[in-house]
Amino acid sequence: MLVQAILKSKASNEVVTVPASATVSEAAAILAEKRIGTVVVSDDGKTALGIFSERDIVRELAASGSGCLTQNVSAYMTVNVVTCTVDVTAQSVLAQMTEGRFRHMPVVEGDKLIGIVTLGDVVKAQLSELAMEKDALEGMIMGH
Repeated sequence: MLVQAILKSKASNEVVTVPASATVSEAAAILAEKRIGTVVVSDDGKTALGIFSERDIVRELAASGSGCLTQNVSAYMTVNVVTCTVDVTAQSVLAQMTEGRFRHMPVVEGDKLIGIVTLGDVVKAQLSELAMEKDALEGMIMGH
């Protein structure tokens, strides 16, 4: 299964972004309101400058306390964003996420953000594909 199919199966391809100047507190409010774990840091809403997650907030709160909430997300974001394109396999994305220990991967076309896939999206797609294969094999065995 390709990332393109995963994106098509999602209810929305909206990529939630915040500018690099957004405060940690502002980003946390967006994460809570949208019930998501990550925002892409982008000043134009099209190009990823970084990625900022709940984990980044927790790590910094533990390290420096609540003072970090007034700092810009650019101070704590991951700048080396791992991205993929629509023609990459779910298996490849799953391997990258597992190896890199992250749960969100922006999907790009050139440098432009076109979606985001989560570990949950990929696992759901893999399970769906396995179920279809199982049904097809059972049908072949039973002569349907």
